[in-house]
Amino acid sequence: MILDTHQHFWRTDRGDYHWMTPEVAVLARDYLPNDLRPALRTAGVAQTIIVQAAQTVAETDFILQLAEETDFVAGVIGWFDLEDENFPQAFAEKRKKRPKLLGVRPMLQDLPDDDWVIRKKVITNLGYLADQQVAFEFLTYTRHLPMVLEVLEQVPRLHAVIDHLSKPEIKAGRMEPWQGLLSKVASHENVFCKLSGMITEADHGTWEPDHLRPYIEHVLESFGEDRVMFGSDWPVCLLAGSYAEAVNALRTVVSTRLSPEGLTKLFWRNGARFYGIQ
Repeated sequence: MILDTHQHFWRTDRGDYHWMTPEVAVLARDYLPNDLRPALRTAGVAQTIIVQAAQTVAETDFILQLAEETDFVAGVIGWFDLEDENFPQAFAEKRKKRPKLLGVRPMLQDLPDDDWVIRKKVITNLGYLADQQVAFEFLTYTRHLPMVLEVLEQVPRLHAVIDHLSKPEIKAGRMEPWQGLLSKVASHENVFCKLSGMITEADHGTWEPDHLRPYIEHVLESFGEDRVMFGSDWPVCLLAGSYAEAVNALRTVVSTRLSPEGLTKLFWRNGARFYGIQ
C-alpha cells in the first residue's frame, strides 16, 4: 500500500495559477482525478494528499470539493493568509465544514520577501497551528532554510514537513549549503521531509536515479526512516518524467538502503501518522 503525500489538481479556467505560463506548456491544461487514477492503479497507490497550487482561498475550496468527491483522496493541504488577524477562526470554521482539510502551505518559494515567514503575525499564527497540531508545509529553496530554522526556534512545537527536500540543486550536482542547513532542520525532531519533487530539480532530459541518490541518502541519514514520506508531485513531475518514473526512481535508490519495514514507513506509515490518516 502506498500513500502519495503530494499531488495537485487544477482547472485552468479558474485563472489563479500565477506560475502557469507558456514555458511550462505540459502543465497548462486541466489535471483532475480521472487523469491521475490510472497511474495510481498501476503504481499501487491507495490514497493521496492534494496540495494547494494557488495562493487563494478559492483554490483551496476547489480542491476540498474535489477531495469530497474523490475516493482515493485522504486529505488536503490548503492556502490561507497567515498574516490575517482572523486566521485561527477562519481555519477552524473551514475545517469544521471540510474535515479533509489537514494543513496549511504558503508558497514561500514564490514570495518576494524571503523573510516573510518570520514576520510577527505569521509566527503568531504558526503558534496556533502548533497548538492544534495541524500540519504546516515549507515550500522552500535552500536560501530559505535559515528562515525555516528561525521559525523552528520560535515555534518549536510546529508540526512541519519540508516539501521536495527544499529543492536542492540536483541538476548542478551541488550539495552545499543545502546539506548542512537541512541537517540542522532535521535536528528538530517534530519536522519531517518529503522525498518528492526531485526529478524536476534534476536535468529534465538526462536525469537518472543515481543523480538523486546523494540527496535521498542525506535526507535518510538526517531524518531517519521514521520522518520521511513519499510524494509524487504529479503533475509537476511530468516536466521530467511520468508518475511511474517518479515512483520508481525513489524505489531504485531506497530499495538497497531500507528494510521492508523501512519501505513501509516511507511509502505509507509515516505519511499516515503525520497527517493523522486512519
